[in-house]
Amino acid sequence: GGPAVLLESPGSDGGRRAAGAAPPARRYRLRDGCWVFCALLVCFADGASDLWLAAHYYVRGQRWWFGLTLLFVLLPSLVVQMLSLRWFVYDFAASTKDSGAGTKDSGPRGCCRLCVWLLQGLIHLLQLGQVWRYLRTLYLGLQSRWQAEHRRRHFYWRMMFESADISMLRLLEAFLKSAPQLVLQLSIMVQQNSIEPLQGLSASASLVSLAWMIASYQKVLRDSREDKMPMSYKGAVVQILWHLFTIAARAIAFALFASVFQLYFGIFIVTHWCIMTFWIIQGETDFCMSKWEEIIYNMVVGIIYIFCWFNVKEGRSRYRMCIYYIITLSENAALTILWFLYYDRETTSDFDALILVCVVSSSFALGIFFMFIYYCLLHPNGPIFSHRNVGCIFRQEPPPVPGSPTDAVTSPPRSLPRTTGGEREGAPGERDSCVPVFQVRPCAPPAPAARAPRTEGPVIRIDLPRKKYPAWDAHFIDRRLRKTILALEYASPTTPRLQYRTPGAPQEVLEYETTV
Repeated sequence: GGPAVLLESPGSDGGRRAAGAAPPARRYRLRDGCWVFCALLVCFADGASDLWLAAHYYVRGQRWWFGLTLLFVLLPSLVVQMLSLRWFVYDFAASTKDSGAGTKDSGPRGCCRLCVWLLQGLIHLLQLGQVWRYLRTLYLGLQSRWQAEHRRRHFYWRMMFESADISMLRLLEAFLKSAPQLVLQLSIMVQQNSIEPLQGLSASASLVSLAWMIASYQKVLRDSREDKMPMSYKGAVVQILWHLFTIAARAIAFALFASVFQLYFGIFIVTHWCIMTFWIIQGETDFCMSKWEEIIYNMVVGIIYIFCWFNVKEGRSRYRMCIYYIITLSENAALTILWFLYYDRETTSDFDALILVCVVSSSFALGIFFMFIYYCLLHPNGPIFSHRNVGCIFRQEPPPVPGSPTDAVTSPPRSLPRTTGGEREGAPGERDSCVPVFQVRPCAPPAPAARAPRTEGPVIRIDLPRKKYPAWDAHFIDRRLRKTILALEYASPTTPRLQYRTPGAPQEVLEYETTV
């Protein structure tokens, strides 16, 4: 489901945690660095295998396959590099503008900034923006281990910001490059009735890249939020296997059908994309600042829905996921059966055709099996059939302290750790059981809590309501706050607080959990 939305007031959680029980500080571990390093290897293998295969097609004189393979490499890479460079320009220009206010850029400082601009331009021109961001993530993570306590926290959240950036970029690249590349190479294999080593390597790298980035995006999203329980590496690996097998079945079914019905395959893809986009729009998502931006975002998510499930709606998602996989199973079966009825029997034997049909069905079944393993055993909130998750939906909360301010949200940002143990919601063992989705005030108010509202520390005031769900537009909003948050986090002994405009009633403060 979506992120937690807490309906609470300042001072409502006093007394639920023992005084002085500080929350455990997040540390950068060796396994985190290994995860990033493996992600870098997956990224490099995906791009290098595609370029190697394109060169192979060119040497053999297969110009048509060479052009399509190279097109699915260069065009998505250019789009992602432009977006990455745009983010860098925004961040670096904002930092240099503020740091150089009232001074003149001349001498060594101006020369260094010019070198940074030239270096970044060269990196993105060589299509190495993702590689640079992965290396920077590793550097910031190691710095968070080696620095003193106060600076360690600063570097850790800079590392989380960078991880969010690279996850967003790689997720976009995976569905613009790896997904169509996978279908293309599988179609070529079916038409040639043979599998060359480079074709198998390229298709395997694209498939692993797709599955890895979906799981990595979900893991980074949870790790960067204090209101979300973090995903374990066991859960991430099982989620990779889940998406690996379901996307493999989907791509093989596409390739089989496209090898016989090229025109109808294009019609099918466009029709499926339109239906999925309309379904997402009907869900009334609330991601972007304008209606047209919202529609464009839904159209992009519709492309993802061609290949796999991707949650875009707040609330319980299992029913929508079941509907999606029922539709996917029906489509895979229809595409495979149509291919089996009309495939070229002069180039493909009946035995090979039966093997391909069994591969599609068994791969999809394995993917659904790993999905059940993830949700029943390894989901961060606990097993979905556990009785603990039923009682955590609604919780009674004490009323606000009389006279306390209720016109602003005064919690620290969830992209930064809280510094006072008494200000974290829940008992020490509560995080291991479940996360409350909604916390509702009781009808009959009990005795007021004794703790006064927190007023110390710096405050960042934002004249916008907090978005309900982490999305790409919210990612841009948080990007504008990064420099201020990090500067205050570095300079102040206490964590800065975010104040959002309250869209609800004056007596009820809506605290929307922030994203990275």
